[in-house]
Amino acid sequence: MDLSICHCGYEKNCFVRMEEAEGGRHYLFYFIVSGEGVLRVRNEGEPEKLYSLSDGRGFLIDLRRKERYQIFAKGNWEYVWIEFGGVHAGEYLNKAGLSDSQPLYIPEEDGQGGEILACMRSLAGCWQEYPLQAVGYLYMLMDGLIRTSHFRRKEDRNLKCERYVNRAVRYIEQNYFRPISVEELARNCWLDRSYFGKVFKSVMGQSPQSFLISFRMEKAAEELAAGDTPIGDVGAAVDYPNQLNFSRAFKGVYGMSPREYRQRNIIRKVSV
Repeated sequence: MDLSICHCGYEKNCFVRMEEAEGGRHYLFYFIVSGEGVLRVRNEGEPEKLYSLSDGRGFLIDLRRKERYQIFAKGNWEYVWIEFGGVHAGEYLNKAGLSDSQPLYIPEEDGQGGEILACMRSLAGCWQEYPLQAVGYLYMLMDGLIRTSHFRRKEDRNLKCERYVNRAVRYIEQNYFRPISVEELARNCWLDRSYFGKVFKSVMGQSPQSFLISFRMEKAAEELAAGDTPIGDVGAAVDYPNQLNFSRAFKGVYGMSPREYRQRNIIRKVSV
């Protein structure tokens, strides 16, 4: 899926908590209604960074690198939070200027933070009972972050790069079931392989190969959850004819084997 919701909620008069990822690449986004504090981020090969947190600001945490973040809250906060993922989640966040190296959301103009807060409150209020409506609010949230973030990327500088990457993503979506090389993707975009890799990572926040693997595993996960197709056939359908290689790739993305993923989804369907 382009975007998917894992958990979300509204908290008041409590300590800030960091949720556990269920697998895959998930993000946590917090919006502070009231409260102050500091976010400390330690990225490999970079000096430690401190970000001031206060009313009307938000911040992002990549749950795959959860151990790099520390939240120091002064007293108890009132805040709204969401854990989400999806094939294009990183792309949308990158457009809003949110990343490992810049996790802070600050609205560009007074009052724009209220739009983000209203959207997140609506999402938190309906995500369990009306999941499709909640996904709609998640798209609205991404749109709001891109439009209002002080750190958003300037379209005139990045539009050409985005066009190249969008072309590559469409190519992957249409050909993920067969062998695809980075060289093939670069040729399809009329770019040198090395330059293409840099452009793709600057827009998507990950390498073309990592995106391709994640996309294939998303497709495989959908098939595993939907029916009883043999796991070997599911892997072959996303260009992993060797079941062992497929299981390794799937576990690298979701943190569990294809069999475990299917069993968990079966249990959830039965419980619902």
